[in-house]
Amino acid sequence: MATDSRSKQETARGARKGQAPWRQQADSYLNHHRKVAADSARRLWRMPVASFMTWTVMGVALALPVALLLLLTSLEGVSAGWESSARVTAYLKLDSSLEDARGLAQEIGSDGRVEGVELVARDQALAEFRVSSGLEDALDFLQDNPLPHTLLITPEDSARSQAGVQSLVTYVEGMESVEQVQVDLGWLQRLNAMTDLLSRAVWALSMLLAVAVVLVIGNTVRLAIENRRDEILVAKLVGGTDAFVRRPFLYTGAWFGLGGGLVAFILLELSLWWLSGPIERLAGLYRSDFSLNGLSIDGALALIIVAMVLGWLGAWVAVKRHMDDIEPGEIAGG
Repeated sequence: MATDSRSKQETARGARKGQAPWRQQADSYLNHHRKVAADSARRLWRMPVASFMTWTVMGVALALPVALLLLLTSLEGVSAGWESSARVTAYLKLDSSLEDARGLAQEIGSDGRVEGVELVARDQALAEFRVSSGLEDALDFLQDNPLPHTLLITPEDSARSQAGVQSLVTYVEGMESVEQVQVDLGWLQRLNAMTDLLSRAVWALSMLLAVAVVLVIGNTVRLAIENRRDEILVAKLVGGTDAFVRRPFLYTGAWFGLGGGLVAFILLELSLWWLSGPIERLAGLYRSDFSLNGLSIDGALALIIVAMVLGWLGAWVAVKRHMDDIEPGEIAGG
């Protein structure tokens, strides 16, 4: 029994020895990453002014397109609300009787795309115009009422899109007694076209600023490579792989991206706080519910992640470009 117990212990010990190198290699790999990341962060803190300047440049470059995207998102939300409140106005022919207008209103109201129809008789329209215009004396000289019967058509919720309203307009225009159909969507179409143009311009600007961020980080990391040139030479001389030598600079780029993303988020929040008051007052004067929406939690995380990726990419470009120029033979040549 003792022999069997001893053999089992030896077997278990041998199994642990067989797994130990893999575990040690994995632990060593993770520990090295942690040490390199911490060392890269300490190096940035030792140069607070230079690091803060790089973070600020990145923050401004990232905050500008994000702020424009938030503005466009807010404009699209407001235009969607205006579009949903669109109402179609149908002017009937002057020779149409009131009974014809009522029958036409009933026919249009039975359409599934219509929520309701309001009939404004020509006499009622003239009386309202007489009161609102202040031209009572001039209107007394009119022999006939020049205003037609009018139908105010409110579309259903499902038909309050641009395409739905246009389809309803085409349907009403095809009726025999209808002289003219008017809907206040022309300016909204122009606004949507301008918004689409601005959206593409913002994305183009975002791409250009992203390239600028990569170049800024690349130049900063290039200077760090030059400052640590002797250290890189020694590491390569003792057998350090390219990945081993590259790793600290990639972490440096990621830390720069993290700082730049946080600065961009802070700049956005400060800008929204500073502009929210005047924007609300201006919207109130126009009786609009327009407001600038800030970044959500997911949006803030996405901004920081994108900034870190751009920082890592800029560092990788710099390392790829300049690391091959540093070879251990320079020590012997020196």
